[in-house]
Amino acid sequence: MKEILMFYRDDCGYCDMAFRALEELERVHSEYAEIPFRKVEETQDPDYADKFDYYATPTFYVGDEKIFEAHIGLKYDQMKDEVEKVFKTAAEA
Repeated sequence: MKEILMFYRDDCGYCDMAFRALEELERVHSEYAEIPFRKVEETQDPDYADKFDYYATPTFYVGDEKIFEAHIGLKYDQMKDEVEKVFKTAAEA
């Protein structure tokens, strides 16, 4: 099991969608709540965020690997599927 690292912004609608998906998935899969999870608001820790290769938020890393980076046009079900892939990748690592 590896830590999930999520970069987000407080003013990001896609990030809000990802947080809703996180909450929903953790309710359905209680084991996901045991995976180490670090959230970084990029405007509050820009020096740390600048060390990573991403453009859009939310972006998820598992270990050193970028698993998902949001893009314009995502719907909630797509976001939820991507967030679940992140959880599964972290659980299997």
